[in-house]
Amino acid sequence: MLLKVNPVVCHIRRYLHKMSLEEAKKIAAYKAVDEFIETGQVVGIGSGSTVVYAVHRLAKKVTKEKINVTCIPTSFQARQLIIGHGLTLSELELHPEIDVVIDGADECDGDLTLIKGGGGCLLQEKIVASCSKKMIVVADYTKDSAKLGEQYKKGIPIEVVPMAYIPIRNKIQNLFGGKLQLRMAVAKAGPCITDNGNFILDWNFPTGNHNWAEINREICMIPGVVETGLFIRMAEKAFFGQSDGTVKERSS
Repeated sequence: MLLKVNPVVCHIRRYLHKMSLEEAKKIAAYKAVDEFIETGQVVGIGSGSTVVYAVHRLAKKVTKEKINVTCIPTSFQARQLIIGHGLTLSELELHPEIDVVIDGADECDGDLTLIKGGGGCLLQEKIVASCSKKMIVVADYTKDSAKLGEQYKKGIPIEVVPMAYIPIRNKIQNLFGGKLQLRMAVAKAGPCITDNGNFILDWNFPTGNHNWAEINREICMIPGVVETGLFIRMAEKAFFGQSDGTVKERSS
């Protein structure tokens, strides 16, 4: 006998799941800001949905505690968040050394190796992270994995020069297997264009154990590859908001 599924119940469950995810993002972001942000710092502002909560918390902290921070964006979105919250905006030309960057991740494994770039901002995110003394990751519990590819199924983003995307795709598939797809735009015809005017290839890599540092080096040596979404030995600490309201922490 088949049981009928109540559509109202399904809708409520989806709503509660979404709310729990948003709350998980929020508590992770809040804890990171409370623990790592101090007056006088130059702070890198990452990109993505969880970082929105971090900027909210940072703005409240600046107002309430009268602290002084200077913010460096990693994307157009981050720049708009900084401006919209009345925070001090700067750039790497003026502040090439950053005290701490708070950023999200599409996936984080047990070694704090990250996949980033689901939002297309991987190049500027990695540049800012490379200029930071500390990189702090904020995410919800769905981004926490024992190894990459366990939960995030969209692959590793690779930013490439447009004229070279076909040969780059073929070379990576021949070297490492898997499949690469050109990321297409949502609200326009044609491919997704990054803030830097490039294309993104999403690499659905084969399952198994991988030496990500070596793979990253080899991919970056292919002419036309601008950067990958692999962040290796860059994150110092990660905060994962849990569905029960707690925050799981992982340090390098």
